[in-house]
Amino acid sequence: MADIISIPKADGFYMPGEFESHRGTIMIWPERPGSWPYGARAARQAFSKIIKTIAESEEVFVATSKTGFDSAKEALDDIENVHIFISETDDAWARDVAPTFVKNGEGAVRAINWTFNAWGGTYNGLYASWEKDDAFARLFSEKEGYDIYDASPFVLEGGSIHSDGEGTVIVTSECLLSPGRNPLLNKEEIENKLMEYLGAEKVIWLPSGIYNDETDGHVDNICAFIRPGEVVLAWTDDENDPQYPLSDADLKVLENETDAKGRRFKVHKLPIPKNHVFIGEDDLKGYEFEEGEDEREVGERLAASYVNFYFSNGAVIVPAFGGDNEESDREAAQILAGLCPERKVVQIPARDILLGGGNIHCITQQIPR
Repeated sequence: MADIISIPKADGFYMPGEFESHRGTIMIWPERPGSWPYGARAARQAFSKIIKTIAESEEVFVATSKTGFDSAKEALDDIENVHIFISETDDAWARDVAPTFVKNGEGAVRAINWTFNAWGGTYNGLYASWEKDDAFARLFSEKEGYDIYDASPFVLEGGSIHSDGEGTVIVTSECLLSPGRNPLLNKEEIENKLMEYLGAEKVIWLPSGIYNDETDGHVDNICAFIRPGEVVLAWTDDENDPQYPLSDADLKVLENETDAKGRRFKVHKLPIPKNHVFIGEDDLKGYEFEEGEDEREVGERLAASYVNFYFSNGAVIVPAFGGDNEESDREAAQILAGLCPERKVVQIPARDILLGGGNIHCITQQIPR
């Protein structure tokens, strides 16, 4: 393992698509009291189901704190392909704090270490201290022996980028141009940095993410590649929903853009839950917020989206929100089953993950094979 004093693109490395073959997936056992109510009991059940599903077709590397180790071991010990290890983090959002991996034409895989600042640092970050999260990508890469490209001090989260593996990356302006990320860089400079480190030829800038997304509109909640040239877009037909103009603006960009290969995008609308998901009184009672941490409130609309699914080698793992959204859950599963016939669709009850602020894609990070 070594730091590479170069940039990925110059070395022939690029970010593959998530739908390509994985060695494994990184996850972090949930614990933070300000994210996961009631001692994270329900969240851990949801995480366990996701880990078990992923482990059917690839390895899963699960980081846990010393205090969380016994509960992780008890929940996961009988699942093959799961590797539990101790690594202290601030929270469980592996998508955003684990390395982004790139590979070359010979199949060599290297890691990128971005700077993480809790989705906005002192400007609008979601907690006051994020040093352990920021250190995690390097710690994991060193543990597993991956050479590292250190992109610091460039701030980026894994949930803010989607790659098609063929030179195209999709992002949102809402997130990447947020003053809390890289305020000294302009749009062109940020785009150049993405192309250098992700080996991309073209960056597609969607205006916005999901309404009320506390990550400043991560792309992984609004739009995702299912294969090169083809995406799903979170959608609503309700023109009175504040989500409608956001999705409509994104659709207009996709309809008028081409990818790095010159292809027009094939866009599949993936409806958001018909009934919005809100924080309830019982939910709120279960949180324990630290000083400087973003707090929840009763009636807060959560950024529920079926686009926040994850491709494992064998499955499309899709959130289900349950309750009065059972019909929406079924519709989302049917749409994705039709779009991804090569994989089984597995729906996991995920409201207890959403209560933490993200969903299935946000808690997973793929390692390419």
